Amino acid sequence: MEKAVLSGRVVAVTRAEQQLGEARGLLERAGARVLDLPALVIGPPDEWGPLDDALEDLESFHWLVFSSVNGVEAVEQRLQRIGRNLGDRPRGLKIAAVGRKTAIRLEQLGAPADFVPPSFVADSLIEHFPVSGWGQRLLLPRVQSGGRTLLAEAFAEAGTRVVEAAAYESRCPPHLPLATAAALRQGQVEAITFTSGKTVRHTVHLLQQDLGEDWRDRLEPVALVSIGPQTSATCRELLGRVDGEADPHDLEGLVEACARALGAA
Repeated sequence: MEKAVLSGRVVAVTRAEQQLGEARGLLERAGARVLDLPALVIGPPDEWGPLDDALEDLESFHWLVFSSVNGVEAVEQRLQRIGRNLGDRPRGLKIAAVGRKTAIRLEQLGAPADFVPPSFVADSLIEHFPVSGWGQRLLLPRVQSGGRTLLAEAFAEAGTRVVEAAAYESRCPPHLPLATAAALRQGQVEAITFTSGKTVRHTVHLLQQDLGEDWRDRLEPVALVSIGPQTSATCRELLGRVDGEADPHDLEGLVEACARALGAA
């Protein structure tokens, strides 16, 4: 992609508050003017007990499966509380990671993933998992609410004993940023990018709350761009359409999908 392919285009980004930097940087290098629309606030789950109990018994698991960087960070933090870390995990424990960023973070922590699926979505992890799963015990740290149960259900059907534990929660911010709300009211926003079904749901709530009854009208000229198939499904469910989907399903793919949706690629 040419560096300035989105030159002058106005794009709102719904990443979590703590994760806006990378998406902003990629879009700005493509020439876009980026508005923050943080639709998630990442924080601790309501209780740590289930995750802490599982980590105390880590030797009993065959696989530790991460579907996000947030899960990696939470597990590393909780392990450090008991004088351990992912880098010194039990020798019999293997790690699987969905997504390039998740795998990179594991490498940075000295715990490279033993398996990363070819496509950065949960379905690909299941399809290409290197063992049958039968008789395996698997720990799945995940978001407390709103995450997909596909992984746990599919592994359980394959005979895997799955333990799910809330590692973090992604909550809705109280309001839209003032500058973003103003740009939406004035029809300046040309595209909104979504990185999960929950960012779609929270964005809808914020738009309804802060823009009023005609919030859907404000979105009519705006391209809605999704990072992957499940996020696209939520866009169709709540917003009636999706105008672009990343391929590959990562931030770089999202920027390219945004350019295509705006006729800039």
